[in-house]
Amino acid sequence: MDSLPLDLLMFVVLCLAVLTGAPIAFVLAGTAVAFALIGWAAGVLNFNLIGALPTRVFGTMNSETLVAIPLFVFMGMVLERARIAEDLLRTMGALFGSMRGGLGVSVMVVGALLAASTGIVGATTVTMGLMALPVMLRYGYGPAFSSGIICAAGTLGQIIPPSTVLIIMGEVLSSAYQQAQHAQGNFAAKTISVGELFAGSLLPGLMLVGIYIAYLLLAALLRPSIAPALPPEALSAAGRDGPPRLRDVLGALFPPLALIVAVLGSILGGVATATEAAAVGAVGATILAGVRSGRNRWAIWLAIGGLVVLMALASQFDLRLGRPDAPAFDRAMLGIALAVAAAAATGLAVIWIDLARGQVLGAAMGSTARTTSMIFTIVIGALLFSLVFRGLGGDARIKEFLLAAPGGPQGALILVLVMMFFLGMFLDYVEITIIAIPVVGPPILAAGIDPIWFGVLVALVMQTSFLTPPVGYTLAYLRSVAPQSVTTGAIWRGAVPFILLQILAVVIVFFLPDVATWLPAQLF
Repeated sequence: MDSLPLDLLMFVVLCLAVLTGAPIAFVLAGTAVAFALIGWAAGVLNFNLIGALPTRVFGTMNSETLVAIPLFVFMGMVLERARIAEDLLRTMGALFGSMRGGLGVSVMVVGALLAASTGIVGATTVTMGLMALPVMLRYGYGPAFSSGIICAAGTLGQIIPPSTVLIIMGEVLSSAYQQAQHAQGNFAAKTISVGELFAGSLLPGLMLVGIYIAYLLLAALLRPSIAPALPPEALSAAGRDGPPRLRDVLGALFPPLALIVAVLGSILGGVATATEAAAVGAVGATILAGVRSGRNRWAIWLAIGGLVVLMALASQFDLRLGRPDAPAFDRAMLGIALAVAAAAATGLAVIWIDLARGQVLGAAMGSTARTTSMIFTIVIGALLFSLVFRGLGGDARIKEFLLAAPGGPQGALILVLVMMFFLGMFLDYVEITIIAIPVVGPPILAAGIDPIWFGVLVALVMQTSFLTPPVGYTLAYLRSVAPQSVTTGAIWRGAVPFILLQILAVVIVFFLPDVATWLPAQLF
C-alpha cells in the first residue's frame, strides 16, 4: 500500500468530481475526507494531522487582509445595482460608436473600468452579457465576435486591481515567500503585501487592455462586416442627435474613475492598506449610488464634506483615542473630528435609507453575503484538501518534480505556469490559490524567482484558462445569460483570438519582468 500514489489519485479524483457539477466546496472537502480515511487505513497518513485544520481555518479567517474581500464585493454590487455601468456603457457606445469596432472598444473600456471597480470576474461578465450582448447583436456584430469581446472584458477583473484573486494570492504568496527564505537560512525574512501585488499587476492589466483594443480595431478594419459602425439613429437613440458632449462623457466617467483613484491611489500611495482602501471603496460606492438616485442632495454633500474634512483633520492632527495625557488642543481637535464624523454618518445613514427603499442596498447586501460565503466556504474546503494532500506527500512529490525540471528555475517556472493553466480549466481561482501556491510557491521562490513577477504570471495564466473551452468559467458565466441564438460553439470560437492574445501578454511579461516589477519597486 505504501507504493500507491494516493496524492496523485486524490488530484485526479478531484478533477473528475468537479466535472460532475457538484458544489466545489463540498467536492474539495469530500475528496479530502475520503482520501484521509484511505490514507489512514493504508498507514500512510497520520490522522492527527487533521487536528491542525481548526487552527489553520481560524488563522485564515482571522486575517485582516481577507476582510477586504466582502468590502470590495459590496462595492462592486452597489455599483452594479445602481446602474452606473449601464450609464457608462451608453455614453461610451455613443462616443466610439461612429467608428468601425467602436462599440466593441466601448465594451472593453467599460469592462476595464468595471474590473477596477468590482474585482469580480463573474459579476463583470454577467453584467456585460446582460447589457452589451443584445446591443452588439442588434447592430450587426457577429455572435462569436461579440461573445469573445464580452468574455475577454469580463476576465480583466482577474488581473486589474483591486481583484479578489490578487487579495487571496497576496496573502498566500507572502507566506510562501517567507517559507522560501527560511529554507535558505534567512530568518529575517522579507514579506510582500497585497498593495505590492496590486502595483505589479496594474501595468500588465493596462497593457492587456491595449492589446485587446488594438486587435478589435484591426479586426474591424480587415473584416468590417463583423464589427460595423453604429448607424446615426443608434446614436440618437441614446438621447442625443450626435456624439455625446464633453460634459456627458465626464459625467459618466467621473464617478467610477473617482472611486478607482480613491481606492487604488490610497493603496499605491502608501496611505492605506488594501483593507482600509476597501472600506473607502464601499463608502464611496454608497455615495455614488446616492448621487445616482438623485434624492436628498443635502445628505450626499453632508457625507462627502464630512469625510473630506475628517481626512484633512486626520492628516494634520493626532486623533488617536484613549490617550490620557493628550494636550488640551488635541482633545479639542478630537472633539471636532467626532462631531464631523457624526455629521458624515448622518448623511450616510440617510443615503442608506434611500438606497434601501430603492431596493439597491438590500439586493447588494444579499449578493455580497452570498458571494462572500461562497468564497470562504471554498477556502475552508481548499484548506482541508491542501492539508490532506500534504499529508499524503504531495508537496514533496511536486518539489522533487520541480527540482528535476530541465532548464533550471526558468524551466520549473514554465512547468508551474502550464500546470496552473490546466488547473484553471477545472478549478476556481480560490482553490488554485489555496491549494497550489503553498505547494509550488516555496521551491520556485527559493530558486530566486521574484514573488511579484511570479504572482502576476500566475494571475495572467489563470485568466487565460478561464477563457479556454470546454470548462472556462467565463464562458460558462456568459452562457448562463446569453440568448439562445448565441450558441455555445459561437462563444467558444469567439474566445479563441483572445486566448492567443492572453498568451502573448504572458510571453511579454515572462521575457520582460520589469513590466510587473518596475512599479512596485518605485512605489514601495
